[in-house]
Amino acid sequence: MANLNSETLIKANNWLTDTFDQETKNTINSLLETNPKELEESFYKNLEFGTGGMRGVMGVGTNRINKYTLGKNTQGLSNYLHQAFPNENLKVAIAYDCRHNSKPYAKLVADVFSANNIKVYLFEDLRPTPELSFSVKHLGCDAGIVLTASHNPPEYNGYKVYWNDGGQIVPPQDGEIITEVINLNFADIKFKANESLIEVIGKKVDDAFIDASVKNGTFNTSGKENLKIVFTSLHGTSIKSVPDTLAQAGYTNVNLVPEQSEPNGNFPTVKSPNPEERSALEMAINIAKEQNAELVLGTDPDTDRVGLAIKNNEGDWILLNGNQAGSILINYL
Repeated sequence: MANLNSETLIKANNWLTDTFDQETKNTINSLLETNPKELEESFYKNLEFGTGGMRGVMGVGTNRINKYTLGKNTQGLSNYLHQAFPNENLKVAIAYDCRHNSKPYAKLVADVFSANNIKVYLFEDLRPTPELSFSVKHLGCDAGIVLTASHNPPEYNGYKVYWNDGGQIVPPQDGEIITEVINLNFADIKFKANESLIEVIGKKVDDAFIDASVKNGTFNTSGKENLKIVFTSLHGTSIKSVPDTLAQAGYTNVNLVPEQSEPNGNFPTVKSPNPEERSALEMAINIAKEQNAELVLGTDPDTDRVGLAIKNNEGDWILLNGNQAGSILINYL
């Protein structure tokens, strides 16, 4: 405890009050006795909430992802929604990825929204971020949340915020929401759910999302069935929708990477689940070489990042960066 600065000690002691549950308090007391360095890391600052939401290592403390930091964000957003849309029947949609604790965190966030008299559409199981973005507009929601840390390591989780246009929050909403969150105390969080306001959603929204994707993304291209594709979900959410979407769009020659098709928050076959890094796509590229495929596709855990690999003129497999992929798409359009 001698190694802790006074501000950290004040914050830690605040988390030993009746506002916080017994498990949290037990963990903090243990850290005080055995691991002051970890306690310092957990409390020395507040986890930042920005335009892209919030992400960090899971654990107790103000600098960690946990029920209280997530609850405070959700309470602040709830307050802001009531201010922004007074006298409206507010609605939000919530999705989550394959990461550890994403499912219980999603339910916790749903509980806080519902406790603030906000209708919640909660996906029944993990779903890709683009589907959450779609569902916000499809269901007429005022905001959307995804529990994910994108392509960060397994010990991370996070909280992405989407506005009623289906895109991530931008000025001025981002700053106004951040101010609302900062001004809250943890004791202000309403955790007691109104279960009547939480509706579980699934296949009906999935079908609408895939239909819209196919309708708006196929461009009457011919020869799609002849394009040999290798696809990897890198243990993430895209396995729930990308293979079906490609099949319905006419790309029927798609081969999966079986070792990476099962959702797994440990991401056991890769150092980092970032499809823009060659090491993450190595297994898919090896299958593509064996099968003489023409395109490799990979997605990050929440499916809002795609990696592409193709053969160059010498027959070597190369990754396309974002600028190259964008140039090809613009040229095609």
